[in-house]
Amino acid sequence: QVQLVESGGGLVQAGGSLRLSCANSGRPSRPYAVAWFRQAPGKEREFVATISYNNQITYYADSVKGRFTISRDNAKNTVDLQMNNLKPEDTAVYYCAVGSTSILLKSESANYWGQGTQVTVSS
Repeated sequence: QVQLVESGGGLVQAGGSLRLSCANSGRPSRPYAVAWFRQAPGKEREFVATISYNNQITYYADSVKGRFTISRDNAKNTVDLQMNNLKPEDTAVYYCAVGSTSILLKSESANYWGQGTQVTVSS
């Protein structure tokens, strides 16, 4: 059974940084990709970043490319999202998700979700 718990959200000024962490307390039966999605009030959930099981593939949404970095430690079962140069438009609830595909780009392909962590960027 997979259980995902996000942490690290908070309030930060524009230009600041936050580091989100996703801890997986379970062990999926097969290698899995991990992704971060986010959902702002009144908007649909959108893809942010993904990383393959073997750390060889990462992919980012254009809106965060160059500012966010996804990384994972399979020994610790954690995936982090380092967010730099944050902008007010990054304000959202950030969700960690796991999928059995090589990378996870679409929310409908996710098998498990965390409960989300709020990120608020003030201008």
